[in-house]
Amino acid sequence: MKAVHFGAGNIGRGFIGLLLHEAGYEVVFADVNADLIEAISAADSYDVHEVGAGGRTKTVTGFRAINSARDEESLVREIATADVVTTAVGPNVLRFVAPVIATGLAAREGGRPRLAVMACENAISATDILAGEIRSAAGDAVAVDERAVFANTAVDRIVPGQDPAAGIDVTVETFCEWVIEATPFGGERPDIPGAHFVDALGPYIERKLFTVNTGHATAAYAGFVAGHERIAEAFADPEVRGLVERVLRETSALLVAKHELDPAEQDAYREKILARFANDALPDTVVRVGRQPLRKLSREERFIGPAAQLAERGMLTDDLVEAVGAALRFDVAEDPESVELQQLLRDLDPAAFVERVTGLPADHPLTPHVVAVVASH
Repeated sequence: MKAVHFGAGNIGRGFIGLLLHEAGYEVVFADVNADLIEAISAADSYDVHEVGAGGRTKTVTGFRAINSARDEESLVREIATADVVTTAVGPNVLRFVAPVIATGLAAREGGRPRLAVMACENAISATDILAGEIRSAAGDAVAVDERAVFANTAVDRIVPGQDPAAGIDVTVETFCEWVIEATPFGGERPDIPGAHFVDALGPYIERKLFTVNTGHATAAYAGFVAGHERIAEAFADPEVRGLVERVLRETSALLVAKHELDPAEQDAYREKILARFANDALPDTVVRVGRQPLRKLSREERFIGPAAQLAERGMLTDDLVEAVGAALRFDVAEDPESVELQQLLRDLDPAAFVERVTGLPADHPLTPHVVAVVASH
């Protein structure tokens, strides 16, 4: 079995690539980073170091790497003969990998099983987005769907910034969860024992996005404002932890109301996530977790997404709005989105800023609260 994975970075190697390797796949990493591809190609193995209670070191072998910017022909051949294609490139990059996947699908011989395509991104319905881009690039949606099956996923593993001296080895937390919607596959699911197949993925995606991602980003922004460097350090600050806990109680209320989750089970899940943020063995920084604030403040993302749904239900959003206020103070010269965020705050009045950055219409029940926090910035 063979899997082509787009995105040879830390998440690709330390999470998706690892689980595919453990499932028995030969993994072909594709990336535009020439130095990274060269380093992977020169190695026979790499280690994934799990840190935290029960952590182990796992060794990955049987992989190859292709520079997707320079050797598209080889990448097309790999896709044409692969069983699985996965991505961990970021939601905004999916449109750039879609054309080569479309070309690879067109090159597949008739009679081969359909290619399983799964985008493993921190975004709702990321595979649907990728599928749309592939169909558009191919110009023949029917032919694409004859050769590929697309399934959305929910992925969860904290992979911090790495020590440059580690080479291609990766340090990760012990926890990981890869949930895949089962329905598109019918009775022919990919053989990935480390993944969990479910019929209804929506609750899992929002549970993860509105708990893990919302909480992690809140810790990053509140920690940045408080002057902390590392996430674990920020989370040890009672003020930061208190805000994170209050924010996640609001998102938990939404998840229970919307998806009819068992309140006790959601409480237990939330506490497990809070414990992960406190893992002092993870060398994660508030700057890394907080980067790309414009994306994280957008309409369907981790703050405005749940807050808007709560407001529409007449439920409390005070703490989520406070977290948005902390995000507005994320000012990091090395992060282009942070620079743009600060420029927009200077150039636009609060109402125009909210419309531009969050996508909230003026008549939405959440809008006045977000405008007020922008005005107070």
